[in-house]
Amino acid sequence: MTEPGPIDLRGVLCPNNFVYIKLKLEEMAPGDRLEVLLDDGEPMRNVPRSLKEEGHRILKVSPEGEQYRLLIQRGPD
Repeated sequence: MTEPGPIDLRGVLCPNNFVYIKLKLEEMAPGDRLEVLLDDGEPMRNVPRSLKEEGHRILKVSPEGEQYRLLIQRGPD
């Protein structure tokens, strides 16, 4: 499974942060993992929900101050 270093999307506004994550996931194989850093607030309300709707799994959410680290597993095609 691919698990690159975290993608830092702090300061990136919705829906751009979701679009960026979605494009990265499309380059990956089903089951691969992606780690991202997101700001609290709107990104944390919208991005996880949108990813789940696309069929991906949020494996871990770790608060780190005013940001969050998410571990995402790419869903099946």
